[in-house]
Amino acid sequence: MRALSIWLSIVAASTTCVFAACGSDDTVAIPPPDSGTDARTSDTGTGTDSGSDTGTDSGADTGTDSGSDASFDAGPTDGGPSSRFVTRVVSFNPGPCAGYGADKMPGEVMGPPRGGGDGQGGLEVVSLGVKGEIVLAFEPNAIVDGPGTDFLVFENPFNVAGNPQNPYAEPAEVSVSDDGTNWKTYPCTATAYPYGPCAGWHPVYSTPDNGISPTDPSKAGGDPFDLAAVGLSHAKYVRIVDKSTQACSGGAIAAGFDLDAVSIVNAEIP
Repeated sequence: MRALSIWLSIVAASTTCVFAACGSDDTVAIPPPDSGTDARTSDTGTGTDSGSDTGTDSGADTGTDSGSDASFDAGPTDGGPSSRFVTRVVSFNPGPCAGYGADKMPGEVMGPPRGGGDGQGGLEVVSLGVKGEIVLAFEPNAIVDGPGTDFLVFENPFNVAGNPQNPYAEPAEVSVSDDGTNWKTYPCTATAYPYGPCAGWHPVYSTPDNGISPTDPSKAGGDPFDLAAVGLSHAKYVRIVDKSTQACSGGAIAAGFDLDAVSIVNAEIP
């Protein structure tokens, strides 16, 4: 992500890769978080729920007032039985020049997105590295095929000079599975706008602070996916593989697709 890379370049001289296996092909096993862990951080001492006020009325205004209390109702963000977000990182195989956000795994990719809107990408992400891969689970929930978009993948792209036809994109291939073994893949082959069924090219508008529901495809931003497009009716796992074409050089730790979150739109457990 260019915005992320610019920021990181300021501290690059004193930064080292936080992955012991950064640049290798070794799979990094991610343990499940402690039950008291905040869904967006690895700090177990806070005990807070990043979904903010979960007692609000889900029928309330979903939020044109960016200063309002987050009013979306997307279920618990802490891995509870009706979570609409990632509850477990099954595996992470970082590519070269990965490392950004790794110190906050697995919590950094759990819970709702923290979007920056059209003009800037969010920084609460995990960089997969060049050709890096991550597999995510939603148990005990699952994605089901329903009307239109079934789930959303959130990265941190932005529109260059405000032009939606010129996004700064880091595309990734998305696959879904019901058993974690047999996969159906959305073909990500484009190398220029429009990127079609790739993740990583639509800005993210939803964040817990603005009340925009992360499960509303018409407002949340992110990249939409429909299970029907790959002939699947039920999925428990999502796999994301970086397909960006950037080179890995120097001491970069933010190359490739930068994962923020994944949300279920059509859920087995509402």
